[in-house]
Amino acid sequence: MKILVINCGSSSLKYQLIDMSNEGALAQGLVERIGIEGSILTQKVNGEKYIIEEPMKDHTDAIRLVLGALVDKEHGVISDMSEISSVGHRVVHGGEKYANSVLIDDEVMKSLEDCIKLAPLHNPPNIIGINACKALMPNTPMVAVFDTAFHQTIPEYAYLYALPYELYKNYGIRKYGFHGTSHRYVSNVASEMMGKNIEDLKIVTCHLGNGASICAVDGGKSVETSMGFTPLEGVAMGTRSGNVDPAIITFLMKELNLGIDEINNLLNKKSGVYGISGVSSDFRDIEEAAESGNHRAELALDVFHYKVKRFIGSYAAAMGGMDCLVFTAGLGENSALSRSEICKNLEFLGIKIDEKKNSEGRGFAKEISTPDSSVKVYVIPTNEELMIARDTKEIVEDK
Repeated sequence: MKILVINCGSSSLKYQLIDMSNEGALAQGLVERIGIEGSILTQKVNGEKYIIEEPMKDHTDAIRLVLGALVDKEHGVISDMSEISSVGHRVVHGGEKYANSVLIDDEVMKSLEDCIKLAPLHNPPNIIGINACKALMPNTPMVAVFDTAFHQTIPEYAYLYALPYELYKNYGIRKYGFHGTSHRYVSNVASEMMGKNIEDLKIVTCHLGNGASICAVDGGKSVETSMGFTPLEGVAMGTRSGNVDPAIITFLMKELNLGIDEINNLLNKKSGVYGISGVSSDFRDIEEAAESGNHRAELALDVFHYKVKRFIGSYAAAMGGMDCLVFTAGLGENSALSRSEICKNLEFLGIKIDEKKNSEGRGFAKEISTPDSSVKVYVIPTNEELMIARDTKEIVEDK
């Protein structure tokens, strides 16, 4: 079985074709600047790049180009589109309705549209991508895999905000959480690396990238996570503020005469480590500036590390213990400095890392804790595409 995994953004599209007989990626690619001048598709097969520069007015054009690249006689990996058994779509928001991935039908599409108000930047392109695939592959089964689904096991007392209860009942205002596919994947890999059943483990997973979230996984289920009603809540991120006193928002709106869109843009696009450092939203640039003595860059890193550390400690308390800590995503996988600083002074929780292991190698799963660390610490590259493909395979086979 070969499964095409699609992840649509507003003007971009990431994809992988995965052979489920060995769970290997036959091809992976990125389409950029959809509907914008300079549209480009880059496909990788066995490390070699295949580039197509061609106008793409919409996502249907982009999907058509992707399918053409996959069956290309010289650079493709399949001889015919019929080899694609099914398509798995990453969907950001499933609301409260979906605690698991689902086969896409008319009812599901209606639900995705209902969730647009909860994820106005993300769900519309996800829906567009699904419709584009349905137009070109009308007889191929398709599955929606939700970022929010893994967090639907969070208990009511943890997902509710201390606001009038009617706001939850009438408008769905509650914590939803995101990056669920990544947290689910790395927590399962961690349990395998420990040689233990995930039902017996308490794991804290740190998905640290430009967007970052922490998750408490107790017995294989998400019981708490740092992102909330939107991906703005939680730790400081690349350009997102993370948690702030809500009164700051009204204060700034009054003092700076900001409208709703302007304050939203400030919190989502101008804050985080970018706002503090004034250097960049890219942690690599900030680390470089900090090494050169830039105080604001140093401060941005200190704020980020401190806030992640606080969440780790609070999640150990929420679960009544902790067996394993996992770092994943761009920063979590690649920054030995961030891992070291985050774990510093967490020895009281049983976390001790081996700095030599921590600094050696990247791109593969590894343990970085010391032999006497009672909490295992791992670096695990995430693979959301494989998780989507696995869910898709299971659902299509069961239908």
